Amino acid sequence: MTPSVGANPRAAFIGMAGPSPNVSVFGCQTRTLASGTACYGPDQIQTAYGIKPLLASGYNGTGRTIVIVDAFQSPTIQQDLALFDTAFGLPAPTFNIIAPDGLTPFDPTDANQVGWSAEISLDVQWAHAVAPGAAIDLVLAKSNNDADILSATKYAYDHNLGDVLSQSFGEAEQCMDPSLLSQQHQLFDAMVAKGWTLFASSGDQGSNLPTCDGSSLFQAASTPASDPDVTGVGGTQLQATPVVISGSPPAITDPGGVYQSETTWNEGPTSAGGGGFSVIYKRPDFQAPVVKDSKARAVPDVAYNAAVNGGVIAFWGVPFGPGAAFRFGGTSAGSPQWAGLGAITDQLAGNRVGNINKTLYKLGKKSQGTYFHDIADGSNNGAFTATPGFDEATGWGSPIASVIVPAIAKPGNG
Repeated sequence: MTPSVGANPRAAFIGMAGPSPNVSVFGCQTRTLASGTACYGPDQIQTAYGIKPLLASGYNGTGRTIVIVDAFQSPTIQQDLALFDTAFGLPAPTFNIIAPDGLTPFDPTDANQVGWSAEISLDVQWAHAVAPGAAIDLVLAKSNNDADILSATKYAYDHNLGDVLSQSFGEAEQCMDPSLLSQQHQLFDAMVAKGWTLFASSGDQGSNLPTCDGSSLFQAASTPASDPDVTGVGGTQLQATPVVISGSPPAITDPGGVYQSETTWNEGPTSAGGGGFSVIYKRPDFQAPVVKDSKARAVPDVAYNAAVNGGVIAFWGVPFGPGAAFRFGGTSAGSPQWAGLGAITDQLAGNRVGNINKTLYKLGKKSQGTYFHDIADGSNNGAFTATPGFDEATGWGSPIASVIVPAIAKPGNG
């Protein structure tokens, strides 16, 4: 079998662009988790996670570049991003598409390529939603084979394309060729030595991942999220207040997004936040104060909203044509949004801050509730349960961005 990583964001169609002639709000934005299928737009997420105060102060990622590595391509991404910006009042970013080993022709009958096109829409739009001033370089591997993904990532490093890297994909550590895994780790070492901050999704099937032949599931940690140079992003289900619309013509009377609660993301046997222990990497020093029951690297480090009920809205024109909007779930949504926070951190610091894991654990140990929403409810399919403090279901929890971003940017916090 050719080693490859998977991208499978959970997507559900919600409607076409222009849901109302006077206000861009989709019906699922006006519902709660309990009253029906809910979803969130950028304004709601910026409010829930404390991003708005940063944006209001001019900290929006300006001067920084987020590099997103994905595979194959999406023929609609330029149009999808423009529709997203128009619908939600975001500025158009500097957006570059780079295919260092050649752009693979898009095959709409290939489910694998279609799945990656969905990943591209989610990654690009939601990195931009969090850091609307940052440039985005979408670096496309010619396939999702491990060697091709590694080649694209190496190109980004060799050409110093950006400051922050997001990789919203993964596979069981045991399924990656050991030589390529070693090369990947050496590359990540080089990247953080140059100040890059790296994020990756922890997986969407709980503590399980597909076996190397894809025939079943087994308990495993996901690479690249398990690499100690990488901040692994797990999943939650966010409950925030809905948008309220009233009047004729309709107008937004309450933009919603007020944070209410979160639980570990678990919407079924194969829809839950990834987490567990590495079989490759030993427990890094930054985890020693909180990981007591294992000598192995634990993931995830942090978490973010990943539920489909309560998913984020993105435009994806591949299945139904221009203007098709979907609500997306999966830890795929969390990595690019944390990367957006990374770009804002670099802007605030005035330099690249590099690997933030040591700082995250220092801040979490010092005062978790100040910097994170601690998730102490639920489990990722029963294997790992969320508890007060750090856990292998949601890490330290989701960000209180208005506090944690300045704290990471502060000199001496590393």
